[in-house]
Amino acid sequence: MDKVFIIAEAGVNHNGSLELAMRLADAAAEAGADVVKFQTFKAANIVTKDASKADYQKETTGEGSSQYEMLRKLELSPSDHETLIEHCRRIGIRFWSTAFDLESVDFLHSLGLGLWKIPSGEITNYPYLRKIAGFNEQVIMSTGMSTEEDIRNALDALARNGQDLDKVILMHCNTQYPTPMEDVNLRAIDTMRTKFGLPVGYSDHTQGIEVPVAAVARGAVAIEKHFTLDRNMEGPDHKASLSPSELKEMVTAVRNIEKALGSGEKRVSKSEAGNMAVARKSIVAARPIAKGETFTEKNLAVKRPGSGISPMRWEEIIGKKAIRDFKEDELIEIDF
Repeated sequence: MDKVFIIAEAGVNHNGSLELAMRLADAAAEAGADVVKFQTFKAANIVTKDASKADYQKETTGEGSSQYEMLRKLELSPSDHETLIEHCRRIGIRFWSTAFDLESVDFLHSLGLGLWKIPSGEITNYPYLRKIAGFNEQVIMSTGMSTEEDIRNALDALARNGQDLDKVILMHCNTQYPTPMEDVNLRAIDTMRTKFGLPVGYSDHTQGIEVPVAAVARGAVAIEKHFTLDRNMEGPDHKASLSPSELKEMVTAVRNIEKALGSGEKRVSKSEAGNMAVARKSIVAARPIAKGETFTEKNLAVKRPGSGISPMRWEEIIGKKAIRDFKEDELIEIDF
């Protein structure tokens, strides 16, 4: 990718409402994200009826209902997907979604999105990996809750089933909502890039925008961040999500850091070239010097501006004869 790929993760923050989902897409487009991503699943296919919620889900939605009951309310219908795709086309942002079960994988494939997100929870789901690998399209795989061995096994499973690994981007991730700063471990981006020889991005669940921005400075090629219309809404992910204005601020910061990283070549930039004459120094006369007089340590000095002979040529100048009279502070000239 030529630039950092910014994924505005709407996820299930639409609370099952198509209207809210469309407003989330509007906010992502306004913020300047590359894609707005939702989640596609059938609750009955991904969780047992009595499976308990994660601790953070209990904190945000209460303990009175099961994970199945919570997720059932957050499903988007096939027609919702079609409406969202058309809406995203109109407002100029790419629609994307993560499938969480095989039926949903098939459905998203029928939509021709051409890009797959493997969430952290599916990295050990061999049938899921096998199905996605069979399409051999671009894959972005999150690695929360994973060891290096887990990642290696998942990549091997993809490769064995037809996936060209050159089309895979890994995403460093921590799945706790919100992620404590001491658990972020941004240096894992470097480790994963070295170990697996693949580009690495970062899927962020911390509060605020500084960590994803720092990840870009660390070399992350993609950033994924949850956002919501209102953190006070009822639902599992709202409280760990950015507001629309914060999402826009993050996109702006990422693009600025992206520019600031530059080419890596150490050179004089266009913006600072004009400062060289002002900030650097030249060899000047420390006192009046007569024509024919020998330049010495005592009659020469180094002062601004830097538009004359560089002080780096000091030893070359010492011992030469003055080609004319020089006033005090005048830039020295010499025939070389």
